[in-house]
Amino acid sequence: MKRLVSIVFIISLIVGGCATKSNKASDTEKLEAKANELAHKFLITDGHIDLPYRLREHMEDISVRTENGNFDYVRAKEGGLDAPFMSIYIPASFQQTGGAKELADTLIDMVENLAMNHPDKFALAHTPDEAIANFKKGLVSLPMGMENGAPIGTDIANVKYFQERGIRYITLTHGKDNEICDSSYDTTRTWNGLSPFGVEVVKEMNHVGIMIDVAHISDSTFYQVMRISQTPVIASHSSCRHFTPGFERNMSDEMIKILADKGGVIQINFGSTFLDQSSIDKNKEIDKHVGDWIEEHHLERRDSVAREYANKYREENFKFSTVTKVADHIDHVVSIAGIDHVGLGSDFDGVGNSLPVGLKDASDYPNLILELLKRGYSEEDIEKICSKNVFRVWRAVEKAAH
Repeated sequence: MKRLVSIVFIISLIVGGCATKSNKASDTEKLEAKANELAHKFLITDGHIDLPYRLREHMEDISVRTENGNFDYVRAKEGGLDAPFMSIYIPASFQQTGGAKELADTLIDMVENLAMNHPDKFALAHTPDEAIANFKKGLVSLPMGMENGAPIGTDIANVKYFQERGIRYITLTHGKDNEICDSSYDTTRTWNGLSPFGVEVVKEMNHVGIMIDVAHISDSTFYQVMRISQTPVIASHSSCRHFTPGFERNMSDEMIKILADKGGVIQINFGSTFLDQSSIDKNKEIDKHVGDWIEEHHLERRDSVAREYANKYREENFKFSTVTKVADHIDHVVSIAGIDHVGLGSDFDGVGNSLPVGLKDASDYPNLILELLKRGYSEEDIEKICSKNVFRVWRAVEKAAH
């Protein structure tokens, strides 16, 4: 009898354990389904997708699933991405060679042609209302932001020109100081912030209704912009310096607080080296190893053998961050600035193969929403992060111009 009782007890433990595992699996599946539902229920905007320059380098049909890059129509629809800002990216080299404005026009034409050639899939969006209307029709909106103010040159009239061409934010500079301001990546400090012309550019952007993007600019430039601008600003694809000390391209806690006090939004960059100090450290190790190897073999970095070795070594040794780290950055912004001042700025097609595990392309936004649900974010919070915060800034800039 005692043996029978023991067997029954053991069986009950096994059955109970299986039931617990089954319940946990069921809960996980429900949460995953909820995340996918919200990704398609809410309009998702992303502050920075480098598709136009990617297509300039390698043209392909992004109305179907592509083998290259992080963005195409199919993956955008799978992930619930509805209004990705197309980056009109102008490399700093064009500041020396000339042709920046011409390149910007070419890339804008490319975006317009995407909408014109695929009206059942894409549409331009010059206002939040247009993006919302497109969302209701099931179309992917293609608002545009210009990464690097170099195409403005030294002619203030070009600010209005690009507003009329559909540009709705301008990243004041990129990797080098330009005629407008200093870059976070450039130690020259040509202007120690904004140039006199840059001050006029900021005021004119306020006047015509273009959002000011403080990604890429130096700290001193940021503080000057915040004093001068009469409207909230965005950081279209930056992350928190708290996790990457010394990386000026990201924003410090003080800067995030000031941005929030002025009503602005920081849109978190998904690149591993923007998210994780360990990824930065590993990247430096890889660069040193590759540099030493190239020197040892008497090659140039542009040689095909050198490029092949570098790509293979990087692929095998790089330390990728994860989707949980993106959520950590969102948590950090919320903790110091509040839920109204954070958004998404993936930098898809712009950070190469450094994207984190769980956020490799435009189909993966539900993975981030799942992580936010696990951390207790409400649906209202998630909708703000997905688009409402950025649209609030966009509307404020429009209103100030009118």
